[in-house]
This record gives sequence, structure tokens and C-alpha cells, in this order.
Amino acid sequence: MVRQALNGRTEAYGDLVRRWAGRITALCHAKIGRADVAEDMAQETLMRGYRALPSLAEPDKFGSWLCGIAVRACFDWLKAKERSQVTFSALGPDRNPASSIPNRPDACDATEDRAEDLAQLLAAVEELPEKYREVLIHYYYDDVTYSDLAQMLGVSTATINMRLTKARALLRERFGKSVRR
Repeated sequence: MVRQALNGRTEAYGDLVRRWAGRITALCHAKIGRADVAEDMAQETLMRGYRALPSLAEPDKFGSWLCGIAVRACFDWLKAKERSQVTFSALGPDRNPASSIPNRPDACDATEDRAEDLAQLLAAVEELPEKYREVLIHYYYDDVTYSDLAQMLGVSTATINMRLTKARALLRERFGKSVRR
């Protein structure tokens, strides 16, 4: 498909996008630590990849090449964010939107509880150190195998196992209950 895309068949790049979009999104989420930005960064990566496709010297290494583009796109976003982002808490309590949400007595609904639990879990995952967050997101978010993760990150499968085990232990410690697949 890479060779076909290089020869001008744009539909082939669409096939590559469908194949790699999930992994790239997971990688971006792991690098940035924010699910709300991961899809934008993945789209940016795929567009950069399309524009830079003629520079790909080894078509067989498309996946690792695209992952490198994703890492650079995330790094660019993080650098820009550091220069321009102001947190709501820095604005003071009277201007923080979270402080203006009234307490709702009907918030015991099971759907809302599940959404709250999920939000807490995502926040906890985003607080994990990058090396643990990265493998956890790839493994669960995109169903990447241990061996694929090891190849993608340039480490052994034993290291992937250790990082997943540690990530689960950190989450278990945070929530005080079993965290499993």
C-alpha cells in the first residue's frame, strides 16, 4: 500500500490511514496525556505523513516512520501549549468554570456514576508517568500486542510486561481495587 501511495494512488494512503489511525491516536494520547487532543494530533500526524510520504526512504518501515512523525507533532503541540496555556485555577475561583457547577442531588444515576468513574480513571491514566501511560493506552485503547508494542517502542516484551504490570499496580493503588483487562 505504501508503494502504491508513493506511485500516486491516493486511495492506498486512505487504506494506510484506516490501518494506522488507532495506533497513532493512542500514541498521541500517551505522549500528550489528554484524550481530547489526541485525535487532533493523530489527524495532524496523518496529514504530515501524507505530505512527507515522498521522503520515506524505506516503505517497509512506514509504521515506525509515522510514529516518529506523531511524536514530533505531539512535541510541537506541547511546546506551543507551554508558551500559551493558562489554567483556569490561575484565573481565580470566581472565574474557574468548575467552581460554578452547582451540586446536583440527582447525580446518583448509574449512568452518571459510570461516566464519573470513567472520567476518574482517564484522569488517573493521564497522571501516570509517560512510559507506563504509553504502554497502557496502546495495549487497551488500540489492542496492540506485547510484541508489536516492544517493536514500536524499541524495548523487549519483558519490558512491556513490566510496564503494564506497574501501570496496573499504580492504578490499583490509586483506586484500591482490582484493575484488569
